[in-house]
Amino acid sequence: MKTGWIDAYCLAKKGAEQDYKEEWQATRYMIRGKMFAMRGGDKNNLPIITVKLPPELGARLREEYPAIVPGYYMNKTHWNSLYLDSDVPESVLKGMLDRSYQLVLKAFSRHVQQEISCEND
Repeated sequence: MKTGWIDAYCLAKKGAEQDYKEEWQATRYMIRGKMFAMRGGDKNNLPIITVKLPPELGARLREEYPAIVPGYYMNKTHWNSLYLDSDVPESVLKGMLDRSYQLVLKAFSRHVQQEISCEND
């Protein structure tokens, strides 16, 4: 899977920010400090991206794609990691990123959601 598009795709979302967590050697994508995706490596330095998904969707994707596993160093119920050197279609990863962003966004109050939706307008 080509991955050069991931930064731009995540950062194009309203209110999205990025930082680099040195101790994890991972890039995090967040909305107001709440993470919706993290890109780094596993214990063998294989490239992965970890996203938050509804438990039933995460379980279904893990059954369908061997390269999608329970979240690496995260809550295994809500977080899922995808090995970026796999043959999982780009469209699947984009859907996972979109869903993760929406889940995190919806956790904010309605007022904050409205503020975020007006950013960059």
